[in-house]
Amino acid sequence: MNTRQSYDAVADEYVRRIYDELQHKPLDRQLLDRLDAVANGGVICDIGCGPGHVARFLHEHGANVCGIDLSDAMVVRARQLNPGIEFRQGDMMALDVADGSFAGIAAFYSLIHIPKTQMIAALKELHRVLSPGGVLLAAFHLGTETLHLDEWWEHKVSVDFHFFQVLEMQAWMKATGFEIADAIERDPYPEIEHQSRRGYIFARRVG
Repeated sequence: MNTRQSYDAVADEYVRRIYDELQHKPLDRQLLDRLDAVANGGVICDIGCGPGHVARFLHEHGANVCGIDLSDAMVVRARQLNPGIEFRQGDMMALDVADGSFAGIAAFYSLIHIPKTQMIAALKELHRVLSPGGVLLAAFHLGTETLHLDEWWEHKVSVDFHFFQVLEMQAWMKATGFEIADAIERDPYPEIEHQSRRGYIFARRVG
């Protein structure tokens, strides 16, 4: 079993537990509004969109948005839950998208499934599909560990969650042609999410 199959397996439970989480995360909402503002009406892609809750928030705030997810089951649920938004299956390591397609990318806890050895390749692909001056907003768990799950919400899975430090993520982004605009950290919100510190980086495509 791989990451894609693992998310297929937990899709229904993920919707039940995660779909409404932004209601309880004021900083996340504020940062998504900021991404919408800097995209200036261009298309924002929710990469690793899951059931589409981030895309829905952006859409409800007037953004031109689409979503891509590795899991077919997640894409099905995103389409069911969010009519009027385009969702499709895709791999962030090799997106079936033309160069410069997006003015913004929201990568909320999707890079956490990319091993450090593949992070440069993943960020190069996100850089490719952003328009010049386009902005990436990445959210991730802060730390140095890798959390492996063989069972998730009573479903058999095999999935790794990689934790990163802000400085190393910034270094990878700079190495792939991004300019760091801002970096934010926060403590976990009690009771509504995994109790890890969170990091957010705004990075702009240069050139």
